[in-house]
Amino acid sequence: MTVYFIGAGPGAPDLITVRGLRLIERCPVCLYAGSLVPEEIVKAAPEGARVMDTAPMHLDEIIAEIEVANGRGEDVARVHSGDPSIYGAVAEQMRRLDALGIDYEIVPGVPAFAAAAAKLTTELTLPEIAQTVIVTRTGMKASAMPEGEQLEILGRSGATLAIHLSIRNLVYIREALEPYYGADCPVVIAYRATWPDELYIRTTLAGMKDAVREAKITRTALVMVGKVFGEVEFRDSALYDAAYAHVLRNRGKKQRATS
Repeated sequence: MTVYFIGAGPGAPDLITVRGLRLIERCPVCLYAGSLVPEEIVKAAPEGARVMDTAPMHLDEIIAEIEVANGRGEDVARVHSGDPSIYGAVAEQMRRLDALGIDYEIVPGVPAFAAAAAKLTTELTLPEIAQTVIVTRTGMKASAMPEGEQLEILGRSGATLAIHLSIRNLVYIREALEPYYGADCPVVIAYRATWPDELYIRTTLAGMKDAVREAKITRTALVMVGKVFGEVEFRDSALYDAAYAHVLRNRGKKQRATS
């Protein structure tokens, strides 16, 4: 048997990958993070499948369910939100499976920051404005940040920031970033991106705390910071510039249409 760690995407049921959905449709066991994965996705599990919400379960209980499935030779769809590689809490599960000799694979999904950018019709990297995207979070009581990854250090880059799991740390975010981005730097608060109740708040570093308080958002929100979210002037990319030649397009040569 195989355990498939499947990224279900940010929320909208039709943003799961074809591969991920097809695996859910055929796996006789489906373990999903119910607080973040829409029920519509796991309803695709085959008739008679064992479908369990792991939100109230701890790690040992989850692994025990997988061991039982392994004993029956049944594949498991382990469904997580977003993409499993980003704050997916899958590493410790894979470590346990390695120790047990149980095979597993990972199926990527659409991360929340990409879904939010799509909804905002915003490119996160613009020529001469920002060419780097940093996906990060801030330290909380349960988990501190590794040395060197604090916002005071990352902010020196001026990159576009996608700050997860930090909606309650807005005072710190402003204090850490304002020296580098300025109080008027554009900020987008993306609440439950692509879910039916999604909300996007356009604000600034200086105004984000009041805007979030007014909207009464306390969880499940992404803080995105960067000049790309403002009204900025930027030059066209060289990629499609008629005067720019590259291996697939020679300058001055007429392009032949393909059917």
